[in-house]
Amino acid sequence: MLSADPSPDLTVALARAESLIALTPDYPEPGVLFRDISPLLVDAAALEAVTTGLIQPFRGAFDVVAGIEARGFLLAGSIAIAAGVGTLPIRKAGKLPNPAASIEYHLEYGSAVIEAPGVLEPGARVLLVDDVLATGGTLAASRQIIAELGGDVTGAAVVLELEELGGRRHAGAVHSLFRTGG
Repeated sequence: MLSADPSPDLTVALARAESLIALTPDYPEPGVLFRDISPLLVDAAALEAVTTGLIQPFRGAFDVVAGIEARGFLLAGSIAIAAGVGTLPIRKAGKLPNPAASIEYHLEYGSAVIEAPGVLEPGARVLLVDDVLATGGTLAASRQIIAELGGDVTGAAVVLELEELGGRRHAGAVHSLFRTGG
C-alpha cells in the first residue's frame, strides 16, 4: 500500500482540481450549498489527479471499486481502469431489474434507498467511492450492501468531505481528498 502522503506534483495538481469545484447555493433546497464536481470531471488533468489521489492509500488492497450513484460511478470507472480492477454500481432504487441487496438510509435533506446487483464474488475486497461525504448515510448504507453481497469493504474514498455535517460518525473511516467546514 502506498503512503497516504501525495507527492509535491500531485499536491499541486490536487489543489488545482479542488479549485474547479463549483458552488451552487440553495440547491437542491434552500439553505444547502451544493458542491458540483462536474468542472473537475471535464478537465482531464484534474480527473487524473483526483483518480490518483483517491487510489493512493488503497493501491493493491481492492479487487473491485463500488461507485455510488451517480457521480461515484464516474469516479469508480476512472479508478477501476487505473487500478486494473472491475467496478460495481450501487444504484438508486428502481434502476436495477433484480437487485440482490437494498438499504434505506437518511441524508442531510431527506431519505433514499440504494440497491446493488448480485454480481460480487464472495470475499471480494471492495473500495467504496463517492463524490461527497455529507452526513455519512450513503456510505454507511453502501457498507451494509457490500456486506450483504458477501464482500469486504477495504476502504472508502470521497473527493470532498463536508466536515461540519459529521459524516464520519456514520460512514466510518473515509479517505477524503478535500475538506470543507468543521
